[in-house]
Amino acid sequence: MNSFLSFNVILVLVFLTAILISGRVQAQTCEPSENLIGAESPPGESNTNLDADCCKPGESYQIFTCSPTDQRAILTINSFEEGGDGGGVSECDEQFHSNDTPVVALSTGWFNNRERCLPSITIEGNGRSVVAMVVDECDSTMGCDEEHAYQPPCRNNIVDASAAVWEALGVPSEDWGELDITWSDA
Repeated sequence: MNSFLSFNVILVLVFLTAILISGRVQAQTCEPSENLIGAESPPGESNTNLDADCCKPGESYQIFTCSPTDQRAILTINSFEEGGDGGGVSECDEQFHSNDTPVVALSTGWFNNRERCLPSITIEGNGRSVVAMVVDECDSTMGCDEEHAYQPPCRNNIVDASAAVWEALGVPSEDWGELDITWSDA
């Protein structure tokens, strides 16, 4: 009887441990905070430079105040130049940046209220690595408005990079768009 009871106690403890571990893993994930409904942009106002997506009227877009705890990300392409698809000046230094300079914008959670402004990160992808300076936020909390060039909110796992970053990673320009990467503080 004692061995049967001990076996049941062990099973219950294993089950409870699994629940606690599962809860901890779920707490580390980043869930959307709500949804944003796209509105139609005024004629000629949406910025489709570099094939940027524009919000679609009535479509639902997830917004996030967080980013994943690991630093696996999707690299996207952005122009930080005046008139580029990034919209206005970079948030960190209130300047535009040449597409020949390795600069990035990070999703809201990773940008962390400007805490990552101007230091550099190391990006690894396509079998290479490059160091790029963080100059802007890829806003995961807002979008579909004039300030965001009528583009959807940024996903929560984006490193939005200049052409110089893509070139340094050795990705042919016809393949620029999205690339699975990892990144770390430099």
